Amino acid sequence: MFDRQLHLHLATWLGQWPAGPGLHVVRSGRRLQPSWDGRLRPAMAVTAGASTVLSVAPDRVAAVRELARQPDRLLPALPAAVGHGDWAVHDDVFRWSTAPTPLPDVGEWIPPTTAGLPSWLRLFDRAVLVVRDDRGRYLAGVGVKRHDRHGHELAVGTVPAARGRGLARRLVAQAARRVLDDGAVPTYLHDRRNVASARVAQAAGFPDRGWRSYGVYPS
Repeated sequence: MFDRQLHLHLATWLGQWPAGPGLHVVRSGRRLQPSWDGRLRPAMAVTAGASTVLSVAPDRVAAVRELARQPDRLLPALPAAVGHGDWAVHDDVFRWSTAPTPLPDVGEWIPPTTAGLPSWLRLFDRAVLVVRDDRGRYLAGVGVKRHDRHGHELAVGTVPAARGRGLARRLVAQAARRVLDDGAVPTYLHDRRNVASARVAQAAGFPDRGWRSYGVYPS
């Protein structure tokens, strides 16, 4: 079931999935629509094995296909090619899980408007999963980016003083179970150089399958 959900998520999110070997620049109206946080993602790509699907707005396909003829220039020049030259390129590991590690629950689902939450959690429009200390102070939390009804991406953060306690991995596993219960597949993206985030993902049951995601994001 959830392999099918992953397929539907990527086809919806990117505009096409799967594709044959090589880089495929495809058109999608979603690149002109606000994402989960109300901001655009004018280019999004996922690489699986030898195949990459790079999704851009319909009016940017020709320019990006031309740019793709020079692979070494693709990422540095991609923001300008999709009309946002001052935005950043994120180059991430793309993970997903259909069997989160059975770690004990640790957090509670609360409104993102709750006092004391960090600004990044307040971007979410639905409940976030949070751990607080006995005085009610925020320690760690997960937000769920609902890209579409098939795939929900998890984002996690822990205050420095609470790191090393295993809170992040338990929160990610707990949130992943919630996403699966809702009938979607949980995904997890992190910078390829972020060793700490990679460890959290692996411990929570999100293996590194060698997949990659990159895109143009607001700076």
